[in-house]
This record gives sequence, structure tokens and C-alpha cells, in this order.
Amino acid sequence: MLPDEPQLLSQLSTRRSFMAKAGMLSLAIPGVGGALIGCADKPESDAAGRTERGEQERGDDEGMHQSNASSRLDTALPRGARPSSGTPPVAFHRFSPELPPLPTDGRVRLNWHARETQIRISETTTVAAWTFEGELPGPAVHCRVGDTVEFTLTNDVDVPHSMDFHAAQIDPKTAFRSVMKGQSVSYTFRPRFAGAFMYHCGSAPVLMHIGAGMHGAIIVQPREGLPPAREFVLVQQEFYLKEERAGVREFDFQKMLNGLPDFVTFNGRPNQYVAAPIKVKVGERVRFWVVNAGPSHPCNFHVVGEQFDTMYLGAPPGSPIRGVQTWAVAPGGGMVFDLLCDVPGEFPFVNHGFGHGQKGGIGFLVVEP
Repeated sequence: MLPDEPQLLSQLSTRRSFMAKAGMLSLAIPGVGGALIGCADKPESDAAGRTERGEQERGDDEGMHQSNASSRLDTALPRGARPSSGTPPVAFHRFSPELPPLPTDGRVRLNWHARETQIRISETTTVAAWTFEGELPGPAVHCRVGDTVEFTLTNDVDVPHSMDFHAAQIDPKTAFRSVMKGQSVSYTFRPRFAGAFMYHCGSAPVLMHIGAGMHGAIIVQPREGLPPAREFVLVQQEFYLKEERAGVREFDFQKMLNGLPDFVTFNGRPNQYVAAPIKVKVGERVRFWVVNAGPSHPCNFHVVGEQFDTMYLGAPPGSPIRGVQTWAVAPGGGMVFDLLCDVPGEFPFVNHGFGHGQKGGIGFLVVEP
């Protein structure tokens, strides 16, 4: 039985271990058979265009590129595509939630690789992830409106991969195209709006690529800035896993279709901010940039014992909403949540869809005197 909110608020210090254990509970999902229909577009061969909204450059071998123009590809698993065991496991570590610094010259240069990596998401669970830069979620990117983002993706693995930045306004057929092993795709864009944006692999099937770990956050600050704050990035993800084999759990496409996750996490590790909370001081403003990578469920973001004095419905600093208790961040969406920490204590931040909070979507914001 799930604890109700009054129970959650009582005796937080003594119940942290209970919360951590409760958050690890998951439902057993019976195996369901299903045939997947394979579909694939023809390789992309159009010449790359240059527009006011962005610049695209061709990769090394135009004959190996695939476009992702048809959403029907979301239901198609390419022949032979499955998460591999990848490299030896990355040791368990707390994913730093701190927002990285802004570039000093108004230009972000990203040269990333698509890799298959074993990631230890807890002391007892290692997953065979598809990743950007060998991490899950991928690295947080930080820039301002109008900054130039120069991006190159090189594919190191057999499965085709691509990159879709939600902060970009650019022709996806050329910029977000798939590349094969050993090939690269490069493009440039300049974000027009501030906010918390998702990035992800857009190759077929998109559900599998996002669900297996190929996602992250790009945080775009307004040119005029926001009030000074301690700023943190939280990316929610659902985990749909097969049974362990040789110490590793692969991602399960059929479970993703069924929509009942084994874990729901902030920044790729269930309950990591229960065991190692986010700590701030009384009087500090805290800003959560929350991105929901999904792939399928909302993140009903809430801080127990607090309210958000400001939440930005659109691009900050426009469209502020005051006195918000909980707000749903849609899959593929992002929101900005501000609160002034004027009361000391331990404040759980949760996905208030508690079926998912119990599966790992919970952490602690500790406000110290």
C-alpha cells in the first residue's frame, strides 16, 4: 500500500531508509508476445540546406544516412537492433544535478559519440544502455537564447542513431537524420526560446532509443537572465527492463509498449537523491529545470512541505504562475520551478503520481540553517 502524504511528511529523517526501499518496489509484468513489423525509409540523399534558422552539414558518407520523416517508424524495430551488453559497467555514481556553467563566448561546441554502455543504476542493477557520451542521461547542455550550438554526433555502434534537439528550429530531415556506424552528422542552431528542453535520439523506433537511454536536457537561459538561484537539472526517465542475464538487464521494447515501468528515476538512478540529497541553505532560491524524457508518462512534480512561488508556463521570464503546488510535465516537455527555501528541514521532491514515486521518482531537498 502506498503511504499517503501526511505519513510522508511525518518523521522524514527516520523514514529515509524506508522511502528508499519503498521507492524500489516494482510490478512484475507477465511476458507478452508480439510481432514487430519492420519498416525503414530509403537512405537520405538530399543535399544539406542552409537557412536562417540553422545550418546543416553533411556527414562523411551520404549514402549511409537515413531520414526519420515518418512517425510510423516508432512501431518498427529495425532488424537485428537490440541493446547489447556494451562495455564493462560504469561504476555506480551519483549523477550530479547541478546546472553546468554557461559558455563564456556565446558558443557551445559538442562533439558527441553514440555508445552502448553498461550503466550501474543502483548497487544491485546494471542496465545495457544506449547512450550519448557513455552516460545516462546524457550530459546537460547550458546556453542562452541566441547562442550558437555547434553539434556533431559520431555513431560508434551497429545500430543507426541520430539527435533531435527540442530547442532547435531546423529542418529535421537533414539535421536529425540517422547515421550508421563510423559515420557522423553535424549541424548548427541558435535557440530562440528560453526553457528546459529535451534532446533525444530520433531513430526508429524512437520509443526504444529514448527508453534505452538516449536522451538528456538542454537548458536555455533568457538573455536578460533570471533571479540568482541554486540551479538543478532533473531528467525523469522510465526504465523497462528484461530479467537479469550475466549480471546485466537489457531494455524491453514490449514492456515499453505496455507502459508499466520497473523504475522511474530522476537523472537515471532510482532514489539516488534520497541516499545523497541535494543540499542548500536557508534563504537560498532554488530553481529546478525539470525535463521529462518519458518515454510515455508525465512527471507530476511536487515538493512536499513547500510551494513553487514561481513556475514558468512558457519561456521564462514570461508567463509566470505563482503559488503552484504540483504541475505535470508532459513526456518530451520541460518546465522551470522556483522556490525560496526560507524554512529549514528535509523536503521530498517527488513525482506525485505516487505509483511512479514509489518506483524511484523521489529525492530530498535538504535546507540547512
